[in-house]
Amino acid sequence: MTVLKVEGMSCNHCKMAVEKAVKAVAGVESVQVNLDKKEVVVNGSADRAQLAKAIEEAGYEVVG
Repeated sequence: MTVLKVEGMSCNHCKMAVEKAVKAVAGVESVQVNLDKKEVVVNGSADRAQLAKAIEEAGYEVVG
């Protein structure tokens, strides 16, 4: 399981955009976005750097 802190997500549109970007990364089995905690929890074998890149390309900032 990989947990990333993401800034810039504020609504369901943001949540869906991040989920879509993360699901496109090889090795992702599931993704959960928590807007309140500003967290993205990813299950699977995906590389953390690839996940962060996908989120940032979707327009959000990975801060941890």
